[in-house]
Amino acid sequence: MPPKALPSRAASFIEAMECLPVVKLPEGPLWSYELKLDGYRVEAVRTGAGSNLYSRRENILNNKFPYIASALKGLPQNTVIDGELVALGPDGKPDFNLLQNFRSAEKHILYYAFDILVHKGRDLTMWPLAERRDVLYSVVEPSKHLAISEVSNQTSAQMLEFVRTHGLEGIVAKRSDSIYQPGLRTGL
Repeated sequence: MPPKALPSRAASFIEAMECLPVVKLPEGPLWSYELKLDGYRVEAVRTGAGSNLYSRRENILNNKFPYIASALKGLPQNTVIDGELVALGPDGKPDFNLLQNFRSAEKHILYYAFDILVHKGRDLTMWPLAERRDVLYSVVEPSKHLAISEVSNQTSAQMLEFVRTHGLEGIVAKRSDSIYQPGLRTGL
């Protein structure tokens, strides 16, 4: 982590930052692209008492997905991760219907982490996304039920073609210098 002072913050639910739908994808050196995953937005909060999975509405999902909460036990205490709970069909694509049948789909369900908001009790939300991603990669250990959402080095046109060709949901464009703005829908 860069040697800058970080404010303390207890690991607890943080309202999600939302995507801003756009007609044309932004382009330029500060923009990166990820596949939009068709699943449930879930925030993972790791405290000394264990890991809790929170829905957008702050409902705890541990009883529905105990194997995901267990997969996150390796996170450092007092850490908050933003991500998406996704079921992968036999073709390897996200399958929302399979996710809704979670009781019989455990082996197909993964938690894709895409951001880290709090790390070891330190608030990272004011850090640029690129720096938060570096921390995310250092703390998330991919496993059977845990993955990191990959950032593509392709252009927006290449990403759009890939999404169309493979029948995927869409693309999320993110600025590498953006801060995390809880509860806001922003394109910056």
